[in-house]
Amino acid sequence: MKRILVPIDFSKEAECAAKIAANIAKKTGSEIYLLHMLELPVNTIDPAEMSSIRSEPQIIYFMKKAHEKFDKFKKLPFLKGIKTIESVQFHHAFAGIISESEKNKIDLIVMGSQGASGLQEMFIGSNTEKVVRRSKVPVLVVKKGTENFKIKDIVFASDFNNESKKTFQNIINFANIFKAKIHLLYVNTIHNFSTTLAIESKMENFIKDFEIGEYTRRIYNDISIEKGILSYGRDIDADLIALNTHGRSGLSQLFNGSIGQELTNHALRPVITFKI
Repeated sequence: MKRILVPIDFSKEAECAAKIAANIAKKTGSEIYLLHMLELPVNTIDPAEMSSIRSEPQIIYFMKKAHEKFDKFKKLPFLKGIKTIESVQFHHAFAGIISESEKNKIDLIVMGSQGASGLQEMFIGSNTEKVVRRSKVPVLVVKKGTENFKIKDIVFASDFNNESKKTFQNIINFANIFKAKIHLLYVNTIHNFSTTLAIESKMENFIKDFEIGEYTRRIYNDISIEKGILSYGRDIDADLIALNTHGRSGLSQLFNGSIGQELTNHALRPVITFKI
């Protein structure tokens, strides 16, 4: 891991995301890319004249103010000693995040979120879900108040099909950064029921090709996948929930299309997603 992208709107949520990104950067020797999107009135920008946009007085003013905020932001104590690159762009939030992550070969995106009531913020709700769905790199969604990012227990919730194997080594690698234990979780519901024997066989087959450090396996019964993940995470006081995502539908076949948004909005614990 060499490059971490943090969308910044200068809110407390964004500051929390940057603090956690800094924690990871110090462990991995990564650079942090701080990205701010200027949300300007539609009639201010002519898409056919994007090359001349920076010459407009109003645009120059907004750019200057954004960089002034960055100057102050980059002096926060937790960023000391970390190489940071700031960028101010004109783009819709989620599309700009994806574009910048691809352009700068980003390895991890860290996003801030208020939680269940935070749907009005720029990087929350549908924008978060869109980034999770579209991003080719892992996306870590964190909540305000996640001050000490000490990862000891990671819940990896999966259907443990062969397709999910594509990203599992990346999850192991992330856990190894923190020397964390991985808790393999299969949520069994009445609408997606399998026998214990069948699930145990599937999980055993899933992990046989990997070298995992400390880990556990758990089959958890609940009324829905989301509730099962959240309940089990609470039961073991997990520090992080890890999920696979699928570009065309949000998450892999175990989950319906909205589960990623539900978890990133409602889970008090950080959630990291890896695209299959």
